[in-house]
Amino acid sequence: MANPIMMPKAGITVESCILTKWNVKVGDKVNVGDTICSYETDKSSFDLTAEVAGEVLALFCEEGDEVPVLTNIAVVGAKGEDFSSLAPNGVAAAPVVEEVKVEAPAPAPAQSAPVAVSTNAKPVTMPKAGITVESCILTKWNVKVGDTVKVGDVMFSYETDKASFDFQAEIEGEVLALFCEEGDEVPVLSNVCAVGAHGDDPSPLAPGGAVAPVVAEVKADAPVAVAPVASATTSATANADGKIFASPRAKNLAEKLGVDLKDAIPTGPNGRIIERDVREASVNVKAAPAPVVSAPASAPVAAPAVEVKASDDLKAYKDEKMSNIRKVIAKNMVMSLSTMAQLTHTISFDCTNIMAFRKYLKDNAEILKLPPITINHIIIYAVSRVLKNHKDLNANLINGDTMRYFEHVNMGIATDTPRGLLVPTLFGADTMSLSEIAVKSKKLSQDAIDGKLSPEFLSGGSFTISNLGNMGIESFTPVVNPPQTGILGVNTLETRIKLGKEGEIIPYTAMALSLSYDHRALDGAPASKFLKELKEFLENFSVNLMADSI
Repeated sequence: MANPIMMPKAGITVESCILTKWNVKVGDKVNVGDTICSYETDKSSFDLTAEVAGEVLALFCEEGDEVPVLTNIAVVGAKGEDFSSLAPNGVAAAPVVEEVKVEAPAPAPAQSAPVAVSTNAKPVTMPKAGITVESCILTKWNVKVGDTVKVGDVMFSYETDKASFDFQAEIEGEVLALFCEEGDEVPVLSNVCAVGAHGDDPSPLAPGGAVAPVVAEVKADAPVAVAPVASATTSATANADGKIFASPRAKNLAEKLGVDLKDAIPTGPNGRIIERDVREASVNVKAAPAPVVSAPASAPVAAPAVEVKASDDLKAYKDEKMSNIRKVIAKNMVMSLSTMAQLTHTISFDCTNIMAFRKYLKDNAEILKLPPITINHIIIYAVSRVLKNHKDLNANLINGDTMRYFEHVNMGIATDTPRGLLVPTLFGADTMSLSEIAVKSKKLSQDAIDGKLSPEFLSGGSFTISNLGNMGIESFTPVVNPPQTGILGVNTLETRIKLGKEGEIIPYTAMALSLSYDHRALDGAPASKFLKELKEFLENFSVNLMADSI
């Protein structure tokens, strides 16, 4: 009996995996324990081993495919068994391919014999840097057409919504074509360039059927084949439904340049409009003289009318596509506010103690030899200690019905970066000293700003701190970072007054803390108790720090 092999469910929240490599092909014999394939989630990579012995009858997906968990990806059984019922919906059963030799027919006579074209070029694809990543920005090319690359050479740099990466060549050869430009947003697993031997044809690998812009050296004594040139009156032809065939990149460019695709002269394969056709049409439209209309001789010349209207300069604007990270932030914020019952409590505390403590550290910096300690480091330290007593806030709410309580405090630190808001995770903040928190949190934030942060530090948080105090913000409502249940907003320092024992007015420095929490996970009383305990911890920070150290 044919046996299906399914994509495993590698984690309770995992819904799909990337099949990165097949270790078998149709017709291979496998034994129990043999590695069938490799796959990865957004967090780790795994090998799938065979649980039954037999012959590989079919493979239902390709390397690089994102496959839903518990979906059949292959079939193992006895040779000749029927496995069509095991194929996933919409996937044709892959038959075993037998090698068949066929006598090649004699070539038909032609007016001019075409030159044989090699098709051994290999594609280089945009990596899928994370299970949720759908596209990447190609930020820089390190090679050009005609360059020779070796395995390990950096071909280009790209970035996702979270980090930047360098792509290293996995094959050797000559760069035959580049299919996209710096700054392009490229779908993952799309071909970005072609590598092969000199003279290989890369055009079949171009996305959307566009002809690859290959630059070839032409020798003076070599005969040059001249392609027939379309007449100026030739335009794009449409099918019976009136649809014009154009590559996706050509359509996008036409929209940007305001070119009607009907004005483009197709030069791509099978009459398809490609990017260069759109650029040519744009130039032709701009160069075309405006029609001159002669006024009748008898028509009287009217006096110019006085018209009052707004200047075009005052109505000018510019449309820009949102960046990848902005789209993700928008999606997460909408999801957070639309799926959670969020509520915010605010409390203020007297900063006299922590201000005196910071002054002591500065005055004795040479003796203590400690890293610079900021108020944010002090608050991270305090929250990591107090949060251990409030498990509902040091938690994730999974699928709306399961609470995941963390044994340690994995603190998310909201960081403003050139690409937008990122929240790197300081794992085990409750186990670190104040000095360790200062050093490690600073490095995390700097790596996020520089785009060098590893994706593993952008998930797994149990609670988040967002500090806008250095921007003078007196109060704000932070939005919970799902699936976490709480986030603390840190506000600016303010001077307030209080009455002394003798009724005298005493100025002091205060700070407000704003806690937003998921009311589905906890109620107002536990949230208020957390803020009250945090206030008391901070107002007696030096004593609590000493007790913690002892």
